[in-house]
Amino acid sequence: MNARRIDLNLLRVFDAVFEDRNLLRAGKRLHLSQSAISHALARLREALQDELFVRTPKGMEPTARALAMEAPLREALRRIHDTLGVQAFDAATTARRFVVAANDYVTSVLLAQLGGRMAAAAPSSDLVVRPSTRLDLAEQLDVGRIDIALGIFAEVPARFQSARLWLQDDVLVFRRGHALARRKPRIEDLAAFPLLTVSLGGQEEGAVSGFILERGLARQSEMFDRSALEEALAAAGLRPRFRLTVPHSLAVPDLLADSEMVSIVPAPLARSFVARRELLSKALPYATQHAVVRAVWHRRHEHDPAHLWLREQFAELAVSFRA
Repeated sequence: MNARRIDLNLLRVFDAVFEDRNLLRAGKRLHLSQSAISHALARLREALQDELFVRTPKGMEPTARALAMEAPLREALRRIHDTLGVQAFDAATTARRFVVAANDYVTSVLLAQLGGRMAAAAPSSDLVVRPSTRLDLAEQLDVGRIDIALGIFAEVPARFQSARLWLQDDVLVFRRGHALARRKPRIEDLAAFPLLTVSLGGQEEGAVSGFILERGLARQSEMFDRSALEEALAAAGLRPRFRLTVPHSLAVPDLLADSEMVSIVPAPLARSFVARRELLSKALPYATQHAVVRAVWHRRHEHDPAHLWLREQFAELAVSFRA
């Protein structure tokens, strides 16, 4: 390899192609034509004696050499920018695209508000939400394809940073006109009425004690505390009847509409169902532990002005969930 033949612009092209996996989108990000991107990539391939990216039906897939290069290279570019001094972030004029990973519940109660706030404060910016349940979140954070992951995490490795957004409890929801609408739920009700549950990934995906561990990051695999429910029922000599398990929490109102089933969901989600007059909500007849909803990001973004601004938006919006 001849390092003298590699300039900073070639590395910026590599970083853009790695993130977008598409030459046209990478060119738009860098304000270059697709042919200029192709030419720069050819120069870098020649200098490194590696294909770096292979064209596939899904886009430009990185080679093993490119995968090994990306994380340290992105950190080096960040350090260069920090050393030289980057232009101050201005939300009103930025055209940055922010990528966030979240499940449908967090998307509904938090990111909908964020979208409105960004439209007012950062009208030229874009927000992309990717499903946190279908990604290896740790890998996506490592390579920079996700800015922030939102959810409940039992373990956060040292290479990541996290911030608590809010605490939440589980509550019981059911349709209007349900038998439980007229009285306080009892523990035996949770064995008598079949349950609708929301699973974000079960044992078949490697879940242990309600969490899936991926590259050191342990994310929640179910949207309720299954252990607390089963222990409370076992103490009464009862067992739950899990009739229906779905991957999407926003399907809960429709699935309960003409059913005697009940469901256990996070309190903020239940409040949104009740506010739209879709369901009724009551406290569970057993004790549960508070769950902490967190924002998780890679340490390399710790001092990125745009990233700081995004985290501030989350922190301000999360205040309403702490009541």
